[in-house]
Amino acid sequence: MTDETIHEAVRHHYGAIARSTEDTAQAVSCCGSPTAGSTPCCGSSAEGASCGSSSGLYDMTILEGLPLDVTALSLGCGDPVTIATLQPGETVLDLGSGGGIDCFLAARRVGETGHVIGVDMTPDMLSKARASKDKLGVQNVEFRLGQIEALPVADNSVDVIMSNCVINLSPDKASVFREAFRVLKPGGRVAISDIVTEGEFSPELRAQTDKWAECVTGAIDVNAYTGVMREAGFSDILVVDKVTADDMITHQEGMPRIFSARITGSKL
Repeated sequence: MTDETIHEAVRHHYGAIARSTEDTAQAVSCCGSPTAGSTPCCGSSAEGASCGSSSGLYDMTILEGLPLDVTALSLGCGDPVTIATLQPGETVLDLGSGGGIDCFLAARRVGETGHVIGVDMTPDMLSKARASKDKLGVQNVEFRLGQIEALPVADNSVDVIMSNCVINLSPDKASVFREAFRVLKPGGRVAISDIVTEGEFSPELRAQTDKWAECVTGAIDVNAYTGVMREAGFSDILVVDKVTADDMITHQEGMPRIFSARITGSKL
């Protein structure tokens, strides 16, 4: 597979999700479309951690005032906004902003003097996010078309980078973290919720673009993940294991443990 093959599979997958919710506010999952019947990547619904909506991922009180068009498009596997400990006046960048839920939550935290930038490569998702921005009348958020491996963001211009179940989708994670380091100001930090593994997938599983687009086979070993961050220049890296998700795809011999994690780091 080429990088563009993977990008196109991911773009098609999430574009279809965005279009599927144009007429009905269906809750959708980062691990599949509303009708795919995929197991939520954050654990089973019985565990109260379903990715199929924002329930289980966020303190529900912080979602007050957000329309269903936003909360039903919660495609993540955690709450990077809370772990980022955002402060008034900060500039925040969301990698793979999707329908915009984390951008809108961040905008409340940084206030009128702060600014939030969402970058996404899927035009249909950007259309949904921009429509929600207009509906909410939010002034301190903007959404830009671009790939997280080549960010349309100036050097040393961002205080905080967030990402929610997106970096696992990238075929070039080293470029993602090099770009993140480039755009962060000295002293800036990252707050990530993502899918990682203990061990690696086989080449045969890696080649399944549908499962890659569903936040599964694009995930890499957690030590490799943090190693890429260190190579890019990040320090003070901390990983907190959140929820095992081994049932995301039919288990096969030699398959690694799959789990979502909270990952933080800083640029000194």
